[in-house]
Amino acid sequence: MKFAVPVLLSSSSVFPEPTAAAFEMAAALGYDGLEVMVWTDAVSQDAGALRGLAEHYGVPVLAVHAPCLLVTQRVWSPDPWERLRRSAVLAETLGAPTVVVHPPFSWQRDYARTFADGLRTLAAAHPDLRFAVENMFPVRMAGREFVPYQPGWDPTAVGYDSYTLDLSHCAASRADALALADSMGASLDHVHLGDGSGLGRDEHLVPGRGNQPCAELLGSLSGRGFRGAVAVEVATRGARSRTVREADLREALAFARRHLTASATTSVTGPPSPSGR
Repeated sequence: MKFAVPVLLSSSSVFPEPTAAAFEMAAALGYDGLEVMVWTDAVSQDAGALRGLAEHYGVPVLAVHAPCLLVTQRVWSPDPWERLRRSAVLAETLGAPTVVVHPPFSWQRDYARTFADGLRTLAAAHPDLRFAVENMFPVRMAGREFVPYQPGWDPTAVGYDSYTLDLSHCAASRADALALADSMGASLDHVHLGDGSGLGRDEHLVPGRGNQPCAELLGSLSGRGFRGAVAVEVATRGARSRTVREADLREALAFARRHLTASATTSVTGPPSPSGR
């Protein structure tokens, strides 16, 4: 059965299992596709290997997450523009329409200075791709708070052509996810579905286990004219077994499908009249 909004499994959701395991679990659980997190796992960097896995399991790669994390600063190249360029080539090769990218770290001064213009140049060179800039969050340590991103954690303060809305990051930044979606407007192209408790750290809980408006956000997507994908990005590293990990990912998929289906139904039929007719 095809759904209007595809629900993807982020390969980061199966960590510490490798990228290949994400394809296996996505196929077994019925996800519509995969978001590949490019990291130190060689398979995640290899278009041929990823294409082979996609064909074997019948799970297309529909988004590529560029290597923007602290632990991936040397993947492919120490040059962030080269990493982003190679992410674009990987996405094109696999037929994925979206590249997820983080704002620059505060110490990446040259990259940060040219980031907005560089993204526009890259988008012009790859017109079939969306470079969806993700909302991030402040870091709190020893009673202090600092923002490790330039010029900040909220990409709408700058303004980009495409955004990824991450609900766990909204919890960590104590931001209003629905208001942030409003700010992103028609440029909201991708959603990272995870939950958080609002304790000020990035938790990536299974949706429904925190206090974020996950259901409300999913339910609003049809009315927002959303045409992208929702990627389940949850932390299962603490799972005691593959069975427990799969149970969490099955629950997250069911949550997404339930609320996306409700959104589509409401969009088609409209809200009920006061008389119930």
